[in-house]
Amino acid sequence: MRRLFISDLHLSPARPELTRLACDFLDSQQGRVDEVYILGDIFNTWLGDDLVPSEFSPFVSALQNLSASGIKLFLMVGNRDFMLGHDFASQVGATLLKDYHQISFGNHPGLLIHGDTLCLDDMSYQRYRKVVRNRLLQWCFLKLPAHLRQNISDRIIAKSKQKKQHKTAMIMDVNQAEVSRVIEANQIEILIHGHTHRPAIHELAASTGHSSYRVVLGDWENNISYLLADDQQLTLHDHRLDSGSQTLRLT
Repeated sequence: MRRLFISDLHLSPARPELTRLACDFLDSQQGRVDEVYILGDIFNTWLGDDLVPSEFSPFVSALQNLSASGIKLFLMVGNRDFMLGHDFASQVGATLLKDYHQISFGNHPGLLIHGDTLCLDDMSYQRYRKVVRNRLLQWCFLKLPAHLRQNISDRIIAKSKQKKQHKTAMIMDVNQAEVSRVIEANQIEILIHGHTHRPAIHELAASTGHSSYRVVLGDWENNISYLLADDQQLTLHDHRLDSGSQTLRLT
């Protein structure tokens, strides 16, 4: 089975060229892979499944075409598009995954997450995350008219950008102790996530003495970034990697 993993597209109505890039890439995968996973921050903002911007129509069609071709499509929310729900997933023929999703590559157990829950050193974000993931608050937000939702979203984004200017890169990266805890608690060998925009395959020494791996998906600022996997190997493709790709061979 061939699987494709991508994350952090950050699609925006203001960047039609990025939407075209994503559509062209997804269209090219028909007949090449069996499953496609998009692990959060598909959209730079998401105000609710009832307010899909018309600028995203080509991308919606690209997802629908994937599903119609027989490819299984899986979506996960991120820190930007956490309001994305089952209605949108159903519209494009996808399965909406929970924050932690178990997966396996042959005999190698793995876990899929967006990645923001690993960044425990960014305490202000973790407090914010706990608030905005409250189901009651989300229900209330979705009852607001479109212009009020947009206004709230714009204020949150502006405040987030202002805070980032005063945060170090280390604070916004993963907490290594939390990575180890997640790997050991879920008894996995392979952890795949996005969010940090730092594409790489990291080998980690587990307390059991066996190696485990953290695969970080890249963001789509101006170029495609993806992980292609089967039961024998995982290959991360990203222009920021020294050779353009990095491969983890499974034994």
